[in-house]
Amino acid sequence: MKKLLLCLAAGAFLCSCGVTKSPVMGAIYTDVTSGTAVTSNKLATKVGKGKATGILGLFATGDASYQTAAKEAGITRISHVDERNYTILGIITTYETIVYGE
Repeated sequence: MKKLLLCLAAGAFLCSCGVTKSPVMGAIYTDVTSGTAVTSNKLATKVGKGKATGILGLFATGDASYQTAAKEAGITRISHVDERNYTILGIITTYETIVYGE
């Protein structure tokens, strides 16, 4: 019984070290795209992306802001924004902002 509890405790500490904002999460793998924001501007012809990545919940880097994603594609009027959340075992976690506009 002690070995079982030890294995469960070790699994809990090793799993999901890094998390990302997502409408749903998988314990082992998550790759979810969801809508974030909508404006009254017409549908998009341009797409820009901004990304931030984390490792083990210890290190994180990147710029997933709306401004960076819009600037990357030369967007001045945002139509709508999606986000993509990706993680494997909480080891590698990625949050991506996807901006659509003119």
